Amino acid sequence: MTDAHDTAAASFIAAHTVIERPPLTPEIALHLASEITPIWQASEDWLARTGMAPPFWAFAWPGGQLVARRVLDQPSLVAGKRVLDFAAGSGIAAIACAMAGAARVEAAEIDPLAVAAIGLNAHRNGVEIAASSGDIVGSACRWDLIVCGDVCYEAPMTAHILPWLRRCARQAEVWIADPGRSYRPTAGLEILEHRDIATSRELEDSLSRHTTLFRVLPDAGAAGPDTRDGA
Repeated sequence: MTDAHDTAAASFIAAHTVIERPPLTPEIALHLASEITPIWQASEDWLARTGMAPPFWAFAWPGGQLVARRVLDQPSLVAGKRVLDFAAGSGIAAIACAMAGAARVEAAEIDPLAVAAIGLNAHRNGVEIAASSGDIVGSACRWDLIVCGDVCYEAPMTAHILPWLRRCARQAEVWIADPGRSYRPTAGLEILEHRDIATSRELEDSLSRHTTLFRVLPDAGAAGPDTRDGA
């Protein structure tokens, strides 16, 4: 984004969010929407002007909270590692990894407004995150750990990302945290932990979601590392 666009994005985020601490990760402060309807309506106006996506970044989804809690409780899982927070949303998992001592943390998002929110959230928590917009699916794996919070909410999204994540799992640890979305695969995942995570009826039509953290297993054809760009 241009400097003017960066400024506009930061102003939009500041005007439509408040600083809150998610219930499972009180160590982390984020720019979050206190109500879903006003920010969604504001984002539709923003979308009409800029082409940006709905404000998924403005909520601390259960999957991201679960990943963040795990690494804050067990910093040795990420300390000294190169980490990617894929489809990072607010950046909650990326921030937790940076707090836990990761050597480098990247956050990938297709929404430039989410990238701006991640930057603001990282600054507020005193950590450095390399956030970028664009679809990185197909990139050669350059990370030790890839974390994904709540990415299986649509069939096209799951079909797009899972083959790549399984290839990355030949070289890196890959986690998916899922609160019972319809399109989560039923095979090729190893359970790491479960938690019931508080949410709201407005956001999830429930007061809590039973959320599971999985390790993604490599694809069945993996005989060794896949180093091809765009593989």
